[in-house]
Amino acid sequence: MGKKNKKTPKKKALTPEEDAKRIAKLTKRGQSGCVEVRGSVIHGRGVYATRDTEPEEHVIEYVGNFIDKEESERRAWALFAESEKSGGAAVYIFNVSKKWDLDGDVEWNPARLINHSCDPNCEAIQVKKRIYINATRPIKRDEEITFDYGFSADSYVDHPCLCGSPKCLGYIVGKDYLKKFRKLQKKAKKAAAEALEG
Repeated sequence: MGKKNKKTPKKKALTPEEDAKRIAKLTKRGQSGCVEVRGSVIHGRGVYATRDTEPEEHVIEYVGNFIDKEESERRAWALFAESEKSGGAAVYIFNVSKKWDLDGDVEWNPARLINHSCDPNCEAIQVKKRIYINATRPIKRDEEITFDYGFSADSYVDHPCLCGSPKCLGYIVGKDYLKKFRKLQKKAKKAAAEALEG
């Protein structure tokens, strides 16, 4: 006789009161006394330091709803379809484990408004299933908080960067993908030159 399949029991749905408590708790965790949301020259709105911040200091927690990989994939494709129509759609999903992602696309997550920079002053740090935005260098009051979104180079042309940094690549590409990005750019330039000649 074979082993019985052990299925993970499904979590019981929260009552409206339980969900309101959960959201209140996450809202509190997502607040920070050292940042505020303002208009941004990078992209619409951004998050700014309200005081000087030291390297490695916790700036804000990135909060949201846990979703499984299947739901994450569904939402990503829906955002892609929206961007094809409107030219703009934001992705707020962090990968936190093999099974779960964290979708921060909720109004009670001000950290979702942190913009990308090719020369960021913060980084996203994962501690268990929680995401923190921590300073990587001294940040002055009124400076915009930024981090590297870590996007792959595969579809870099779909993600122009407006960070304005002297190190700006022109596209939102994560530092781990720079080598591939440079190869793809070189290939694209060569193809464009050949097209002009032919």
